[in-house]
Amino acid sequence: AAVTVRQDSVLNVCMDAKHHKTEPGPEGELYGQCVLWKDNACCTANTSLEAHQDQSYLYSFNWDHCGAMPEKCKRHFIQDTCLYECSPNLGPWIDQADNSWRKERIRDVPLCQEDCEQWWEDCQDAVTCKVNWHKGWNWTTGTNQCPKGAMCQKFKFVFPTAAALCEQIWSGSYRYTSHHRGSGRCIQMWFDPAQGNPNVAVAQYYA
Repeated sequence: AAVTVRQDSVLNVCMDAKHHKTEPGPEGELYGQCVLWKDNACCTANTSLEAHQDQSYLYSFNWDHCGAMPEKCKRHFIQDTCLYECSPNLGPWIDQADNSWRKERIRDVPLCQEDCEQWWEDCQDAVTCKVNWHKGWNWTTGTNQCPKGAMCQKFKFVFPTAAALCEQIWSGSYRYTSHHRGSGRCIQMWFDPAQGNPNVAVAQYYA
């Protein structure tokens, strides 16, 4: 019985973080790339809209800290934000967080190989000055700026592999896997909502 309770408690849940709803439910008006989760979401319509802004109030985070991020790259970061804010299927990887702004975070979410590879492929020529985007920025202006002495370089030099990008950029939130989309063993950042949400089965498998 304890196992069943554990499974139920990590399936269909929202983490205790800055903008998440207390529990998942339908959201008719999710915006843009977040629309995949409208049938059952941990994000509000407003959060989904903000996820698409270059300078969003969600975290005052600036993607363009080393110059304009190419659109084909930015869409992966928007999708990453939508997954993080909206998905009710990340329960098995929710962990305690020691931040002032959130009590929980995700750790080692197994991303499908294709999602990670495509992210790296589309972002290899984008430019950044940091490996871990969670910490170490200069916030004196109210938005993130490169710390003193940090050099802006192309992603492909900062993150030499797709695995390095997915695993390091958000301090271990994601884990690169060799599992493929549709295998039921990895979380998809991208899916066709008309086919249903494949991540429900993945969460069940790991729970």
